[in-house]
Amino acid sequence: MRKGIQILILTVIIITFYLFGFNFFGKFGGTLLSIFQTLTAITIGLAIFMDNRNPSSTLAWILVLALFPVVGLVFYFLFGQNYFKRRKYDKKAEQDQEAYERMDRNGRAAAGELAQFSPEHQKLLRLSQKVARTPFSMATRTRVLTNGEETFSSLLKELKEARHHIHMEYYIYRADEIGREIQRTLIEKAKAGVEVRFMYDAVGSIGLSKSFLKEMADAGVEIGVFGAVRFLALSSRVNYRNHRKIVVIDGKTAFMGGLNVGDEYLSRNKAYGFWRDTHMLVRGEAVRSLQIIFLQDWKYVTGRTIMGLEYLSPDIEPSCCGAVQILPSGPDNETSSLKNIIFSMITSAKKSVWLATPYFIPGDDILTALQVAADSGLDVRILFPAKPDKWLPFLASHSYFPALLAAGVKIYEYEKGFLHSKLLIADGEVATVGTANMDMRSFHLNFEVNALLVGTDSVNKIVSDFERDLLSTKPMELRAFMKKKIIVRFMESAARLMSPLL
Repeated sequence: MRKGIQILILTVIIITFYLFGFNFFGKFGGTLLSIFQTLTAITIGLAIFMDNRNPSSTLAWILVLALFPVVGLVFYFLFGQNYFKRRKYDKKAEQDQEAYERMDRNGRAAAGELAQFSPEHQKLLRLSQKVARTPFSMATRTRVLTNGEETFSSLLKELKEARHHIHMEYYIYRADEIGREIQRTLIEKAKAGVEVRFMYDAVGSIGLSKSFLKEMADAGVEIGVFGAVRFLALSSRVNYRNHRKIVVIDGKTAFMGGLNVGDEYLSRNKAYGFWRDTHMLVRGEAVRSLQIIFLQDWKYVTGRTIMGLEYLSPDIEPSCCGAVQILPSGPDNETSSLKNIIFSMITSAKKSVWLATPYFIPGDDILTALQVAADSGLDVRILFPAKPDKWLPFLASHSYFPALLAAGVKIYEYEKGFLHSKLLIADGEVATVGTANMDMRSFHLNFEVNALLVGTDSVNKIVSDFERDLLSTKPMELRAFMKKKIIVRFMESAARLMSPLL
C-alpha cells in the first residue's frame, strides 16, 4: 500500500478516536486518549527525525505534533512529507540535468571568459555553474522592467509580434482585465498558426475557470497544469508549487521576474494600492536556458518532449558587458542551489549588501551571514513592505528584525504600496532578481527561477531603482520593537516557531 494512503487512513483513525474514543471507552477514555496522543506524536516524530531534515524544521514539526497531534498529523500529511518529493522529483532532476548538459559548452564557461572577472566574481560564477547546472552567458542583453505598466506593455508588444511559438508559465494567472487581454492575444496568435503553450500552477491559479481555459484550448492553445490533483486539499502535492514566471517568444525573447498575471500587479487592487515589483526582459543566449526550463516543466506535466532547434537557437548578442546566468531551483535540486548562491553573494561582498523581499524567513545561515556582514562594517540594507499581504509570514519576518538591527543592519519599511520585488545586490556590481523570496519555501519547496547578473547595465538599473524606493520608506528602529505589546511579540515569536513549515 502506498505510504500516502497509509498515512491518510491513520489520520482518519486518529481523528475518529479523538472524536468518539472518550464516549466509547467511558471513564478510561481520557487515559487512553492521552496514551494514544503520546504514541501518535512519538511515532510520527520518529519518522521525521529519521528523515534527516534541517534541525529547525525537525523541531518545529515535532513540537506541532506534540501540542496538536490531530491537526499536526493532518498538516504533516499535506505539507510535511518528503517521500513525495523524492519519489516524484528525482526523475525530473535527472532529466533536467541531461537537458542542461546538452547546452553549449556542456554548461561550463571557457577559462578565458572567467579571467576577465575579479577573483570574487570568478568564485561566484564557478559556484553558480556547479550548483545551478546552467552556463553563464556573455552574449545576452537584459532590460529591467519596473512595475506592472512597463512589464505588461512590453509583454503584450512582444506577444503580438510572435511568429513561431509562445511559451508561457505562471504561478498565478487571473481571469481579470489584464488576464483577459493576454488571453485574447494568445487566442489570436494560436488562430494565426503560432504554437502557443500555456502552463499554470494548480494552487496559485486555482481560480481559473474551466470555461476560461476551454476558450484557449478551442482556439488551439495547448494547456498544461503543474501539480494537478483530483483532491487538492487532501494531497501532499499542494506543498510543492511552481512559483516560476516565464514567457519565451520564438526562442529569441524571454520575460522572467516577480510579476504574475493579475490586475493587482497593475496597482488596480485597492487593498494593496500601488504594487512595486521588478521583472526583466532577456534577449540572446540566456533565452535558451529559460526555454529549456519551460520545456522540461512542460515535459513533466504533459509527458511530451519538445527539443527541436527551432526552439533552442536564440539570437546571440555581441559580447560586451557582463555575465548573465539563469538559475533554476526547486525540490528537484538537493543542493539548495539558490540559497547557496545568495549566501556566497553575502559572504563575499566587500562594501554593501542590499536586499528587497516581501517575505523574510531566511534560516540561520543567511541570517548569520547578514549579521556578520553588518558587524564587519558593510552597508547592509533590507527593503520590506510596511503592510502585509499574508499575516503569518509578515509576523514571522518581524521576529528576525531585532537581531539584525542590533547588528547594524538597516531595515526600511516601504510605505508607498506593497513591495513585491525579490532582489539582492552585492557591492553594486552583482545582483540576482527573479521569482524567489528570501524564505525557506523559495529555498526548499517551490520551483523558482532567478537571473544572476554580474557587471551588466541591468545591475545599475536595479541599484538606481532600489535607491529610488528608499525615498518611499521609513527606517525601522530597534527601540520600537522593544516597545511592542507583549501579545504582538508573542504572535511574532509563535509565527517564527512555525517559520520552517511556512
